[in-house]
Amino acid sequence: MRKIIESTLLSLDGGFEDPHIWASEYFDQEAEQYALDLLLKADAMLMGRRTYEFFAAAFPHRTGEYGARVNGIRKYVLSSTLANAEWSNSTIVRGDIAAEVKALKEADGKDLVVYGHGLLATTLLQRGLIDEIKLWIHPLFLNRPKGGAQSPNKLSLVGARVLKSGVIVATYRPN
Repeated sequence: MRKIIESTLLSLDGGFEDPHIWASEYFDQEAEQYALDLLLKADAMLMGRRTYEFFAAAFPHRTGEYGARVNGIRKYVLSSTLANAEWSNSTIVRGDIAAEVKALKEADGKDLVVYGHGLLATTLLQRGLIDEIKLWIHPLFLNRPKGGAQSPNKLSLVGARVLKSGVIVATYRPN
């Protein structure tokens, strides 16, 4: 059986929306290689409509190994509202999300990857279909006031400890 792996970019104050705005400067060669390694162990991505629309606009122009892998990998878009999926290797999946994803999970193949913790990933987690979650915790607070502009505070990691309970204690200092 295939595993479903969620990979989510996260700020210290729990932000995960619009990571292209605040996380891009952290996507260096090491991060790109880590992301590529994850996709090389997978043969498909699961996406909701919003993630699909962002990636379909941003990635057809990307080059390099990571860009080629994202463009070439099979993409299942779980959406009841998306009219068509023109981007390479994309298929719209409609109906009962849990049942459709369970069938994909039980099919032969490599892992399935979900980017972000939006509605799709939340639904899959609630239904017990996510096998692993990779949180990319970024050293900044987004400081997003409701209705206001973002003003991130960047920090430097100076220490980390993992407790037996699974709690991660990270120590940061303001830049």
